[in-house]
Amino acid sequence: MLDLRPYLGRWVALSAGRVVGSGRTPGEARQVGTHNQPGEPLKIGLVVAGNGGSLQTELPLGDLMTTLRPLLAESESPIYLVGGAVRDALLGRASHDLDFAVRDNAVAVARWVADALNGAFYVLDAERGTARVLHGDAVLDFARFRGESLLADLRDRDFTINAMALPAESTDPDAIIDPLSGQDDLAALLIRVTDPAAILRDPLRSLRAVRLAAELDFHLLPETGDLIRAASDGLATVSAERIRDEFCRLLIAPAGNPVRLVDQLALLPHVLPELLLARGVPQPAPHTLDVFEHGLLTLEQLNPLLRAIAFPPSDSHLQDALALAHDYLATYASHLEEHLTRRTADRRSGRVLLFLGALLHDVGKPSSRTVDEDGRIRFLGHEQLGEEIVRRRAGKLALSAREVRQVAIMVRHHMRPALLSQTHPAGRPTRRAIHRFFKDVGANGLDICLLSLADGLAKGTPPEPADWERRVQTVATLLDHFFHHYDRTILPPPLLSGRELMSELGIHPGPEIGRLLRLIQEAQAAGEVATVAGALTLARKELDKEQLSVFKGDSHVERSPN
Repeated sequence: MLDLRPYLGRWVALSAGRVVGSGRTPGEARQVGTHNQPGEPLKIGLVVAGNGGSLQTELPLGDLMTTLRPLLAESESPIYLVGGAVRDALLGRASHDLDFAVRDNAVAVARWVADALNGAFYVLDAERGTARVLHGDAVLDFARFRGESLLADLRDRDFTINAMALPAESTDPDAIIDPLSGQDDLAALLIRVTDPAAILRDPLRSLRAVRLAAELDFHLLPETGDLIRAASDGLATVSAERIRDEFCRLLIAPAGNPVRLVDQLALLPHVLPELLLARGVPQPAPHTLDVFEHGLLTLEQLNPLLRAIAFPPSDSHLQDALALAHDYLATYASHLEEHLTRRTADRRSGRVLLFLGALLHDVGKPSSRTVDEDGRIRFLGHEQLGEEIVRRRAGKLALSAREVRQVAIMVRHHMRPALLSQTHPAGRPTRRAIHRFFKDVGANGLDICLLSLADGLAKGTPPEPADWERRVQTVATLLDHFFHHYDRTILPPPLLSGRELMSELGIHPGPEIGRLLRLIQEAQAAGEVATVAGALTLARKELDKEQLSVFKGDSHVERSPN
């Protein structure tokens, strides 16, 4: 049996039962195969996971397209799958965002599809004839041709790799319509504009170019980069919502550091201008990077850190530090992944908010920087200033109030795991300290733990081994209590209600009741109180202390000269 595993995820050309060519696209595989076996019939297919690797001759378009195909074939007007879904199918990737181009009546087609799928439907732009269908996690957009023909539509798109179309009823790679040689650019790993005015027509395409390069691990053609720089000011005319959506997607791309490319293309002033103030702001040892570079490196460390927590790391200049993180934290990997993949009401993931918080965690440093007489650099209060800056900027990016709050909490409290690791022996904070941490930050404490680790890896040199182990141990202790001892340490069940407390102690309603209940809960979390009797004893002692304090205060007043 032919072993195709070395070609997993690639298109291959087979002749006489053996591989004679491979490539990133079916066209590239056919070209190589024809060169190696001229005149011989070739079988072209994509190698997918299976026993020894399985050959799939049809485009991998996903289960939803399998359901839609016979339905769309009934349409009187030709319907074409266009853009990213075609590109992703050629790359062997599943896509949950499907774009369809229709000669006419696109809104009616979308409504018809929504009814068939029992999905949500709404019109995006009645004048331009565009509508959207939501079905589970999938987003289906239907649009009237941009121009008089499909060819005009494809030429009006952003990049050549997105300017391909497939008849909606087809799964044949040879049926792809590719007037701008998008498959050649796919094979060359290039992002190329469809024409020199493509960015000017829609300046958001500049951010999309960065996002695609980062998601696919492609390169911008130099001419494309030049066009983006020349048109960068146009991004100021784009709505905050569109900038937010594109920027959030590029933030979590797995390849490289997309924000660095955003900066190099002169786009950062229109997305996160506050971040530019950090450029050239020096930091004291052990930092070797300025605040700007440190923020970018903190973001960059998150992906390898998250991979290392789940899988033993290899081939990294930080391998020892990442291996230690894996040893301590691997048991929490699935819990953390579940936390990061949760969706907000606006369909953004928790991962997006973590990455944004990591990028901005020190944004308050430039305005809080002071230099002592001995030359020591300080950033006192930068967390609080950073929180204020982040709240303003996240609001301008049109994040929801809940999302703004989550990112602001991360920035405000990002130093706490490191401080806990320094103030508790062997990096093992007490149950009281753990309770107070999560009481202040809630589930955002999980993000803060991950941010703290990425922060510790981003000083410009590998972390000092003893300091790093204490920090990792602290994070492991925090995660252990959150995931395994939540009811004991984080949020113990109440021993008394406010009404019961008032009845037992003979006190009246007021803020004192809430304070006593919080005190009892903290004592429970610390393991100091476990019964109703113990809770009442603690509350009585607290009241006695308060009354004694008031008495001493009154006596002091009486003895003071008038």
